[in-house]
Amino acid sequence: MAGVYTNLISGNGQAAATSLFAGGLTSFLCGLSSDELVMSMPNSPYSTLFYNYNANHVIAGGDASGTSVTGIVSFSDYIWSSAYLAISGANSVINGIAASQSAALHDSVKTMITAEAKGVRAFCYFNLVNLFGNIPLYLTSEPVLEQTAAQVPSQAVMTQIIQDLKDAHDNLPATYSVSQGSRIRFSKWAASALLAKVYLYNKEYDDAIAAATEVINSPLYSLEGNLNNVFLVKSNEAIWQLQQNVNNTSSRNAVPEATLFLPNPLNTGLETVSLSPQLLSAFETGDQRRAKWVDSTVFVYTTPITAYFPFKYKTGLYNGVVGGAATEYYMVLRLAELYLIRAEAEVNLGKTDVAVSDLNMIRMRAGLAALSSSLTQTETIAAVAHERQVELFCEWGNRWLDLIRTGQAHAILSEIPLKQPWAGDYQLLYPIPYSDIIYDPKLVQNPGY
Repeated sequence: MAGVYTNLISGNGQAAATSLFAGGLTSFLCGLSSDELVMSMPNSPYSTLFYNYNANHVIAGGDASGTSVTGIVSFSDYIWSSAYLAISGANSVINGIAASQSAALHDSVKTMITAEAKGVRAFCYFNLVNLFGNIPLYLTSEPVLEQTAAQVPSQAVMTQIIQDLKDAHDNLPATYSVSQGSRIRFSKWAASALLAKVYLYNKEYDDAIAAATEVINSPLYSLEGNLNNVFLVKSNEAIWQLQQNVNNTSSRNAVPEATLFLPNPLNTGLETVSLSPQLLSAFETGDQRRAKWVDSTVFVYTTPITAYFPFKYKTGLYNGVVGGAATEYYMVLRLAELYLIRAEAEVNLGKTDVAVSDLNMIRMRAGLAALSSSLTQTETIAAVAHERQVELFCEWGNRWLDLIRTGQAHAILSEIPLKQPWAGDYQLLYPIPYSDIIYDPKLVQNPGY
């Protein structure tokens, strides 16, 4: 099970963050696909390299390079392969425990580790199904079966995710004692939090509220008053974090995502991608998330360029140390998102005043004035979308998936100049990797690719 976690965030020990869906790649690629990130140097060779590797979908409309990607590995391929590698590891744990005849492997441990593996498997499938649509559903660790599987409807995958998360919820401890207090292993609360998100995506609003409320009411969690503490190792807001390998020479003791987003040196180093004008303009005056979670660098390319970057994590290559103690872990699930999930579910059930109350918990922490309880349902739905945009920016592709699931992707993304000409809504799903289609003739490419 420890190996499953290691593969999620560290791969083979020295893997780049851009090759691991749970190492920063999801935030990076979905940020470019949505309206969160842009290339800092649109005409540079390095920028062209990114577009070539992701032509037709990295910017979700319009191919900036005009170069065919036949035979070229895309970054979305790495999301697919690294997620399925983690699923294979989780399946090996589940199947191995089921087959074990060892008396030394006690029933209580069997139950707990199996539930933990199911929780991680559900997390991987949740990312895959929302990014790729219909996908293969592997519940075994048999390589032969994995190479000859057909896709199943996305709703069947979501059904399996819910079942896995229910099993995890019912059979995992309600404390973090197994990991000595660190919130780095999948727990009962992580299962509830992810269930809330799945139910929200499925529009099962009552169930989303119930699951989110269970976490919000737990005495283990509270919103951090200081925004700079949210992503720390000891964050009271953390529900589930991934622990990085601090001996990785490519990321040092930083979380891998920070090596993607934080320049080196911090305020004068080159920044390949930067926060978009659309995101920067979304922050209200006085929003402390803009002050604490955004920073900038000024570097010279052909002329001086000012680029803004996510600064939620404060340790990067500029100050990281190989072998140094980790001050931050990679946040997967946190309490603020549960308030936003519950608020969205509440407003969709017509409970506008209750939804506004949840939104105000997040706004007040950010130093903003409370919203009026007299907002209409339409106004509150817009307020939920806004708070999700500025609270969860550059975290796990939330903005990209929010635009798609709420039906706003076309209207918002097709108007962005950098995404012209708009190539089509087919790009709201990523392409199935070409190499997998070659090896598995039952796989069918997503339309448009």
